[in-house]
Amino acid sequence: MTQFTLPGFDLDAFVTSTLNEDLGVGLPGGGRDVTSESVIDADARFSGVMDSRDAITVAGLPISAAFFQKLDPEMDIEILVEEGAQVPPGTKLMRLTGQARAMLTAERSALNTVQHLSGIATMTRTYVAEMQGNGTLLDTRKTIPGLRHLEKYATRMGGARNHRMGLWDAAMIKDNHVLVAGGVGPAVAKAKAAGVAQVICEVDSLDQIEPALAAGADHLLLDNMAPDVLRHAVALVAGRVPTEASGGVNLNTIAAIAATGVTYVSVGRLTQSAPAADIGLDFTPL
Repeated sequence: MTQFTLPGFDLDAFVTSTLNEDLGVGLPGGGRDVTSESVIDADARFSGVMDSRDAITVAGLPISAAFFQKLDPEMDIEILVEEGAQVPPGTKLMRLTGQARAMLTAERSALNTVQHLSGIATMTRTYVAEMQGNGTLLDTRKTIPGLRHLEKYATRMGGARNHRMGLWDAAMIKDNHVLVAGGVGPAVAKAKAAGVAQVICEVDSLDQIEPALAAGADHLLLDNMAPDVLRHAVALVAGRVPTEASGGVNLNTIAAIAATGVTYVSVGRLTQSAPAADIGLDFTPL
């Protein structure tokens, strides 16, 4: 198996479950690639080249390689570019030599993974560039269920920083929490009293800033504020805690938002809406 590790992510389990889904393991008549078994001789061997069809930021090649190695542990695989590399169209990403059936069976799962992750990394890199060095780009929890660790890995390859991985690693007090708690101050105070180490508080108006800070908020999420309001909010916070702009962020607005002086800009669409990168894989019989 390819040596790729990611805290909280089980590569072998992911590869196995993904291949099982494609092979129909556990379903009547499933557990096999009927096309490859019927068309390709058992001892046939292929060489293959995976390449980019567009300019992309690369993410997921070691994960993609693991699909092939799962079905042919002796497959010779050479990864040709580093994760996070920005490459032009036509760049060769990976070379493979091994059992033809294994390559064909693993092909779609391997491509789906690297196309999805490279698509996220590519979009992320575009957003980072638009920020022109102002602030830091954050991802969000708006991820496909089961793929969070991989998708957040891809945003890192694109130059972003991960926000919360889940509900466990920081408190994020939002409008519904505030509604029940009776205000931003009481909500933050309750989280601090509970011993939560990192308390992020969403504020959607300038008059919520001081109560949140007075109660001990460690980070303010400035929600759906126009750039002029964001500048005012940043001035009011005056560096006491990090500030994060969220809501209404796209490629047309992020430059102006980042230029307001906020510490972070968070963008859900990085993982929610990134198109797959155009990556292909061509085989040659040996």
